[in-house]
Amino acid sequence: MIPREQYMQRIRPFIGNELIKILTGMRRSGKSVMLDLIKDELRGQGISDDNFISFNFESLANTKFCNARALYGELSRRIASISGKSYLFFDEIQEVTDWERCINSARVDFNCDIYITGSNAHLLSTELATYLGGRYTEFVIYPFSFQEYLIGRKQTATRIDPAKEFHSYLELGGMPFLINLHEEREASLQYLRDVYSSVILKDIIKRNKIRDVDLLERIITYVMANIGHTFSARSISNYFKSENRRVAPETVLNYIRACCDAFLFCKLRREDLVGKRILSVNEKYYLVDHGIRQAVYGGNNRDIDQLLENIVCIELIRRGYNVTIGKAGEQEIDFVAERADKKLYVQVCYLLSSPETIAREFGAYKPIRDHFPKYVISMDEFDMSRDGIKHQNIRDFLLAKAWD
Repeated sequence: MIPREQYMQRIRPFIGNELIKILTGMRRSGKSVMLDLIKDELRGQGISDDNFISFNFESLANTKFCNARALYGELSRRIASISGKSYLFFDEIQEVTDWERCINSARVDFNCDIYITGSNAHLLSTELATYLGGRYTEFVIYPFSFQEYLIGRKQTATRIDPAKEFHSYLELGGMPFLINLHEEREASLQYLRDVYSSVILKDIIKRNKIRDVDLLERIITYVMANIGHTFSARSISNYFKSENRRVAPETVLNYIRACCDAFLFCKLRREDLVGKRILSVNEKYYLVDHGIRQAVYGGNNRDIDQLLENIVCIELIRRGYNVTIGKAGEQEIDFVAERADKKLYVQVCYLLSSPETIAREFGAYKPIRDHFPKYVISMDEFDMSRDGIKHQNIRDFLLAKAWD
């Protein structure tokens, strides 16, 4: 297993206490492995495997426990034979009917520490707010960062070139299983298409009872083509109208929201940096794993500027920052990232290849008068920092332990 210490640092303080630990994220992003890493952590604290009770609800072996009463009955039976605290692990809990009632009862009735995973944000957040309000903490698990990707590659290769590996990461993304298929590009793309199909079928179509699958796929393709670009549900509706297909903006919005709930996309709002308010129009959308775009839509190497922006966006979110798009007058800042008392601004481009590009990227910060760190990130190998604004190669930015 590849250690994912970034997540363990956040989870560790909650191990052993009464709060239910919720691990959410896209299918195949590594949630099940995180449960195994948590078990290793517990073993290191002297907890015996005899105190672990685990269910993976994607397995047919657990189909008979996919309703709250049956699962509670099985828990009661197993916990009765355990001495001391029980550690309960439920993988893909959303497959269990009325699961939230069972989990809440287990929390109340048993001496236990509970960990669950799920692949649908709306389902989890809605039910947890209703039945477990204030008694849980949630961690979103994303596909591998570039740093985690390199750690995985070092386990399978005797020698690696980070620059070359980044080009592979840029095209195929960071879904953990791809480490096993690194030398097989076509197999990697097939795997990503299968993951996409699973997300579409199980977490979007099935859970939202979507009937017009063709429309859903067309909307997804539109968003994939326009990652990092501002657009509205109405603009998509107008696009379909130009193709002689009438689609209400509300339908478009509902379909995109379902994709966000399934962790296919994440939405960033725009923030007026002068007026200190969130703007309600023209959000931007990014893919949680950019490799799926290559498998389904293609063009990652062609649209490299969009992909670099996507990678930086997800890295900021992965590290726990609240990220918005900054607007200061006529200028726009790609990302404004805040976490606790930390804040930074990030501009992303492909290459600083001309005086005009340099002026545009660095000049975007002119209206910003505070002293928080300001970055320009690109593929350039030479440091072009100036006027207190830091320039970094994207690999160095992604591999940095902290930004200041």
